[in-house]
Amino acid sequence: MKYSIRFFAVIFAIFLTACSTMYYSGLEKIGIPKRDVLVYRVEKARDTQEETREQFKSALEQFSAATNFKGGDLEGIYKKLNGEYEASVNKAKEVRSRIEDIENVSAALFREWEQEITQYSNPALKRSSQDRLTETRSYYKQLIAAMKNAESRIQPVLTVFNDQVMYLKHNLNARAIASLKGELKTLQSNVSTLVAAMEKSINEANTFISNMEKN
Repeated sequence: MKYSIRFFAVIFAIFLTACSTMYYSGLEKIGIPKRDVLVYRVEKARDTQEETREQFKSALEQFSAATNFKGGDLEGIYKKLNGEYEASVNKAKEVRSRIEDIENVSAALFREWEQEITQYSNPALKRSSQDRLTETRSYYKQLIAAMKNAESRIQPVLTVFNDQVMYLKHNLNARAIASLKGELKTLQSNVSTLVAAMEKSINEANTFISNMEKN
């Protein structure tokens, strides 16, 4: 019997959902509800974005400094820039992972919330809970959109970083430094855009956390 890739993808998704359900149920048994998990993960994502913002600013500073090379150990410059590039790649992966963690628990929370709303017998309480769910979803959509927008700004920077590091690796000479100088304005512009998007995302995270803690 032949199975399509789509079939296996669906089975895998069901498996992950089941695992997540068991995980969150286990947390609730020890007094940790899904909303607390969501707030915690948003906090972690915010902190990771702050670290990522600083990492990319640091990498840009190192690339800028390299363009002022006047002679000496070019291989040392390559190693330093490559280290900054690899650190930036790791932060990019962490940002993506944090967002996925948030989406996972938020889906479980909203699904549970919707189910519980149908169980109310008191119309006023049901309406109040529905209003809170709608409000929370609205804040969440703003948050996740900002986080994904910031995450989407990372790859263009990494692409230029990678190109320049590889070129420097194979051309430890003045030509490689000239290439760095030629891309510096592009890097500065891309990093500036990334930092601005990260800061907007961080602010959205703080707003979301504040609203969750009020309710």
